[in-house]
Amino acid sequence: MTDARDVPDALTDNRFKRRSFLASAAVAAATPVAAAGAAQAAEPPVDGPRTAPGPDSGTVGRLLAVPQEARGMAWIRDSLQVALALELATIPTYLCAWWSIKDRRSEVARLIRRIVGDEMFHLGVVSNLLVAVGGRPRIRDAAPDFPGPLPGGVRADVTVYLAGLSKAFVRDVMMAIEEPEAPLAQRLDNSVSVGAFYSELQQAFHKVDPELSTRGQLSKHMGSDELRPVANLDDVEWAMEMVKEQGEGTSSSPSDTFEDDHPAHYYAFGEIYHGRRLRKDRGRWRFTGAPVPFPETRPMARVPEGGWHRPPEHVRRLLHRFDANYHAVLSALERAWDGGGHRALDAAVHAMHGLGTPAVELMEIERPDAPGTYGPEFRPFPDRRAI
Repeated sequence: MTDARDVPDALTDNRFKRRSFLASAAVAAATPVAAAGAAQAAEPPVDGPRTAPGPDSGTVGRLLAVPQEARGMAWIRDSLQVALALELATIPTYLCAWWSIKDRRSEVARLIRRIVGDEMFHLGVVSNLLVAVGGRPRIRDAAPDFPGPLPGGVRADVTVYLAGLSKAFVRDVMMAIEEPEAPLAQRLDNSVSVGAFYSELQQAFHKVDPELSTRGQLSKHMGSDELRPVANLDDVEWAMEMVKEQGEGTSSSPSDTFEDDHPAHYYAFGEIYHGRRLRKDRGRWRFTGAPVPFPETRPMARVPEGGWHRPPEHVRRLLHRFDANYHAVLSALERAWDGGGHRALDAAVHAMHGLGTPAVELMEIERPDAPGTYGPEFRPFPDRRAI
């Protein structure tokens, strides 16, 4: 029997780091899809009116069903918008896990905080790319409801929900989101590798060879990362490679680094789940390294569908306060890439700092009718129940 702590050799292939839109897209490509790409083959002029895509244009399967010769500007924009939605699905889940940890100085807290920073950087990269090709990041519309599936119709077997950090949450949500797709190492038909999909996306940029506009793009230091505008195809390559190097599917093994000493997200979450560092032991990758102590946490319960049922008035007010701040974050981020620039981006960062206090307060209020405590719901558009 294989040790559950082992990382199969197939997962150390250069196609298997963290799951993202592109990794999920490769999986979706293996599913037969009706040849509906013809509807997208009629490419609008680059400088023509920009309308919102149809209800099916943003699904990963349909995007990948479009023939390469028909992958123009609209295809690139739709692909990037789905990538944006997937980044927005990960950030709230990881923030809930981080806020629930009582000791923010703990190893696990620092690890999760780093990954949240990675996701925010990826959000910025995708937003800059969208602006460069004449798109506009629809950040508020892209923010998902919880619980629910991953955006774009990928990984239909995964339900993303909000809860405090626990072994089950790490396994069922955090690792499930980031899980490498082992079957990609085995399938030869009707499938593409993550790296191959990146190549197709990059080929679409080269085929269209658009005039990339830097107007409206942003630059900012994000932890150890530097977000910068993309002005030409070399910059596009840089942006895409930076995301890859941070765990999007290009490392030759879980131990390869991307400008630091951290493993890809899936393996980092695996270290939390197994309670051990990942190391190579007798030719195999195993979670048998130094201990990774599981931290003491606030027992935030899983947020049910539709949100908390009839919460007390003081809880409703905290929920409304949180959601109002979250709406401000999303609105400021959208403004930042729609002419608001660095002032709007700074406003988004400031509003984001305001999310932690009501979140922790909610996580310290016990529910009267069930085990665990309350927690944020991350509603993009606040309801009026607390008013």
